[in-house]
Amino acid sequence: MQDFVFSDPWALLAGCVAVVLVGLSKGGLGGALALLGVPIMALAIPPVQAAGILLPILLVMDAISLWAWRGQYHMATLKRMLPGAALGIGIGWLTAALVSDAMVRLIVGVVALAFSARWLLSGQTRRAAPRPQNAARASLWATLAGYTSFVAHAGGPPFQVYALPLRLDPKLFTGTSVIFFAVVNLIKVIPYAALGQFDATNLIAAAALLPLAVVATLSGAWVVRRMRAEIFYPVMYVMVVLVGLRLCWEGLFAPI
Repeated sequence: MQDFVFSDPWALLAGCVAVVLVGLSKGGLGGALALLGVPIMALAIPPVQAAGILLPILLVMDAISLWAWRGQYHMATLKRMLPGAALGIGIGWLTAALVSDAMVRLIVGVVALAFSARWLLSGQTRRAAPRPQNAARASLWATLAGYTSFVAHAGGPPFQVYALPLRLDPKLFTGTSVIFFAVVNLIKVIPYAALGQFDATNLIAAAALLPLAVVATLSGAWVVRRMRAEIFYPVMYVMVVLVGLRLCWEGLFAPI
């Protein structure tokens, strides 16, 4: 492992592109962009090291997003989903060795595509009608979100399966998502630190990318704040489709 990861220009370019995409996602532009972060960095550096570099950046992005979306959240959704997310992370920690990342990604990808197809085939009136809160359904999807976030960094689709049909105001939806995943990532710090993800090399590389991460996250928030609901929700569903396709591809063709 190099003393400074980005002494290679291609590694620096890959890191910058990855951080911009993840930052825009953290700002509120959907999980499909965030999903590309590690794969893009992995074009130039080992995937495990890419994940280690991105983890502290994600934590800083969470802090920036919490500030950018302060006061914008839906407490009823968070109350129903956060306990399940914590349970899912615990299950993931205990069972990570039993299920391959590829299998988890494939399952989540299929769920995301089925969810998007159901929305696409439903009528316009049904799409626009908000779905009521349901504690059992919230717990189920939140547990799956926590689990898949821990084992495969793919918690976005399960969260969206529950939260998108609620038809919250775009600002409330984004702020709620920000808080949800900030808590999830914070809980993940303990097991990830135990795996040695926070070594000096990775932290130095993460620090080098932080200014770009700040700008990208705030830019994503700026765009979402100016999107109308009739634009925001179709964009979010397109993002879910892209995430689903990417996860299915990785699940089916990931190297053994």
